[in-house]
Amino acid sequence: MPSIEIQPTVVGKQMSENGYPNSPCHKSGNLTVQEHPRHQVYWEEYGSPDAEPVMFMHGGPGTGCHKSFARFFNPDRYRVILFDQRGCGKSAPSAGDDDPTAALTDNTTQHLIGDVLRLRQELDIHGKMHVFGGSWGSTLALAYAI
Repeated sequence: MPSIEIQPTVVGKQMSENGYPNSPCHKSGNLTVQEHPRHQVYWEEYGSPDAEPVMFMHGGPGTGCHKSFARFFNPDRYRVILFDQRGCGKSAPSAGDDDPTAALTDNTTQHLIGDVLRLRQELDIHGKMHVFGGSWGSTLALAYAI
């Protein structure tokens, strides 16, 4: 049987070799997307404010975004929006709370699509917008696009 050699990869190093330089976060906030029960999504914006908008949708479950995800995109060409989906990352309530019931209430694909629409409106994004996701985020990006 042939042997397979596996080379370890350091994610941070790989990002620095293959990604764009760190772009500073120039805007962030919490957007209330639902009042009862209350859901807020946390978002950050990187890159050029007047450039083509691209919304990054993270995988799951519960991980949220990290500023390093902005490095997939040229900061001179794109306005990059990272956001933590309901129940994830810095959004509230969090599924990581002792009782995750509130974070999981009204947390469906359709609710998440609505959150993307609200965030787009809040950030004054009109016309075309790129969507990009990894793992579950790619499914959400496709569902939103459809």
